[in-house]
Amino acid sequence: MPAAQKLLVLYTGGTIGMQMSAAGLAPASGFEARLRAQQTQQSEQVPTWMFRELLPPIDSANMSQNNWLAMVAAIRLGIEQDGCDSVLVLHGTDTLAYSAAALSFLLLGLPVPVVLTGSMQPAGAENSDAWRNLFGAMQALHDGVQAGVHLYFDGALMHGARVSKLRSDAFDAFQVMPRLRHGERLAELPEHIDFRQQRQPVNLLSLPLIPGLRASHLRALLNSGVQGLLLECYGSGTGPSDNAELLDVLREAHERGVVLAAISQCPQGHVEFGVYAAGSQLASVGLISAGGMTREAALGKLFALLGTGLDQGETERLFALDLCGERAE
Repeated sequence: MPAAQKLLVLYTGGTIGMQMSAAGLAPASGFEARLRAQQTQQSEQVPTWMFRELLPPIDSANMSQNNWLAMVAAIRLGIEQDGCDSVLVLHGTDTLAYSAAALSFLLLGLPVPVVLTGSMQPAGAENSDAWRNLFGAMQALHDGVQAGVHLYFDGALMHGARVSKLRSDAFDAFQVMPRLRHGERLAELPEHIDFRQQRQPVNLLSLPLIPGLRASHLRALLNSGVQGLLLECYGSGTGPSDNAELLDVLREAHERGVVLAAISQCPQGHVEFGVYAAGSQLASVGLISAGGMTREAALGKLFALLGTGLDQGETERLFALDLCGERAE
């Protein structure tokens, strides 16, 4: 894990750089000057860095797949054209875990570390965690971080595809989820899913099962052109196995090419279809298990795979494998 020598700081917006407006805190440009001024007051050792800003800076509640693709393009530009050997992405916290997971799969094979961070309070606010998180991440990169995507928050460096935001009112808002992970590791990364591949936006949907969900609800959603559905099941991957109409809707969607994946609604759960007959019924209509992946990881993985134009069969095959440590230790 070599120490970073030239760091790209990629600013996307978020609370860390927000300033007060007439409507309340809002994303603001001009963060580079504030960062350079603050660096003179810090004790951390940081790499030489350059700054790039994605315009306009956004509140991360407005994050989209196109923003993820813009981040990938900016990261590649910084590495391939500007000679950076590490990346720090400044990002709002609302969708920080989603972006960390998506980038984990969009940047497969990238030979440098990418660290995302943000803050619960804006830089400059009293008792803010902003500078602590930002310079802590810089210090970690100076000390050496392995290639791959990570999230740094409240003093902890975490795996980008295993983390979720669990709290909205505390500095330790993010945690690595202690889910059971099991899955065969991909032996060799194929070129058609590495960081060099162009992606397109994908029509994805995540839907929690709830008592009383109707087949007509599901049919209406799936008839909207959905390419991939992440079904958030009960417990170890169960659902309403006595609802033949609902199962038929899922079966028909799978037969026309929709990728159907299942995660557990339980924060520490994992999908194992064979435990209950109700789970086996879901598997029989075409659902594939996400194992112990988080919602963020499963969605990011589906986007990265389907976004390359892979067909249903190849997407399902790769989804079931561990690509970056999301499914296995």
